[in-house]
Amino acid sequence: MKVLVTGSAGFIGSNLVRRLLETESPIEIVGLDSVNDYYDVKIKQYRLYQLDKCAAAHPESSYLFVKGNLADKALIDSLFGQHHFDIVVNLAAQAGVRYSIENPGAYVESNLIGFYNILEACRHNPVQHLVYASSSSVYGGNVKVPFAETDQVDNPVSLYAATKKSNELMAHAYSKLYNIPSTGLRFFTVYGPAGRPDMAYFGFTNKLLKGQTIQIFNYGNCKRDFTYVDDIVEGVQRVMHKAPEKKNGADGLPVPPYKIYNIGNSNPENLLDFVDILQQELVRAGVLPADYDFEAHKQLVPMQPGDVPVTFADTSALEHDFGFRPHTSLREGLRRFAEWYREFYS
Repeated sequence: MKVLVTGSAGFIGSNLVRRLLETESPIEIVGLDSVNDYYDVKIKQYRLYQLDKCAAAHPESSYLFVKGNLADKALIDSLFGQHHFDIVVNLAAQAGVRYSIENPGAYVESNLIGFYNILEACRHNPVQHLVYASSSSVYGGNVKVPFAETDQVDNPVSLYAATKKSNELMAHAYSKLYNIPSTGLRFFTVYGPAGRPDMAYFGFTNKLLKGQTIQIFNYGNCKRDFTYVDDIVEGVQRVMHKAPEKKNGADGLPVPPYKIYNIGNSNPENLLDFVDILQQELVRAGVLPADYDFEAHKQLVPMQPGDVPVTFADTSALEHDFGFRPHTSLREGLRRFAEWYREFYS
C-alpha cells in the first residue's frame, strides 16, 4: 500500500505515520509538510525525529519525508506522478480559529488552494481513497447538541471554519464529477503529547510554568469535546481502509462516493473542570510544585470572536460503520501530556 500523508510533521499527521509504520508494515509512506513556524518548530522537528527512529525500526517499510508546501502545485503533481498513491490522507492545513482572524491569507493558501491541488492530483492520478481533515468548527454556533453529520453547517463563525466547510463542498464536487472516493473527518478538540502549543491545555501549561495568568473564556462556561490524539488516529486508520462505494444512480451517472464522519469523545467537559484536572496532572508529573497557587493565576474573561460555547460529537455513524468510538478519558490523556511535557522540556 502506498500512502501520502500531508501535514506529516503536524500533531495528527506524525502520529498517523507512526501508527501505520507500527501496525501496517510493510507499507510505503510519503510524508509532506512545510514545517512552517506557526508554532515552535522544535516540536515539529521532534516529531520528525521520532518518525525517523520508527522508520528505522521497520526496514521492511519505506518512509520518505518531503519538505514542501501544499500550495506548490508542481510539487504535488510530481509526487502523485512519481509514487502512484493508493490512499491520500490530507491533514495539512493552517490551523487555529483566532489566527484566522489575524492572518486570513494563510488559510486561503493552505486550506483552499492547497486542498484544490490535492483534489486535482487525485483527479489525474486516480486513488482508491482520499481522506481529509475537516473540523468540528463547521458546526459554528449550533445550539442543538450533540452535533450530527446531518446538521446544517452553513453558518461558520470563523474563516478557519469556512475553509473546512469549503473542503467538504469541494470534495463532494470532485467525488461527483470524477468519481473520487472521499471521506471528510470532523475532528473535535484534539489533544495529547507533542501537541500544538496554541491549544488551550498546552498554552495554559506554558503560562502557569512562567507564573503568568491564564484566561478562561466565557467565564468558564464553555464546554469542549476533548479527543485524545490516539483515538483520532485510530479512527483515521479505520476509515482509510473503507472507501465509500462507487455506484451509479438512476440517471446512469455516478452517485458521489462521499462520506463525512465526526470523530470526538462524545463527552464535553466544562473548561473549569478541564483546568482543574490539568493542574492536578501537572503537579503529579512534577511540572509544577505541589504548593502552586492556581487560583492566583486564573482569570475568567468573556467569549472571544470565533469561539463557540460548546462542542459535542454524535459519533453514532462512526460507531455503526467502523465499530469504533473514542474512549480515552480526559484525565488519562492529560496525564500522558503532562509526563511528555516534563520529559521534553527538561
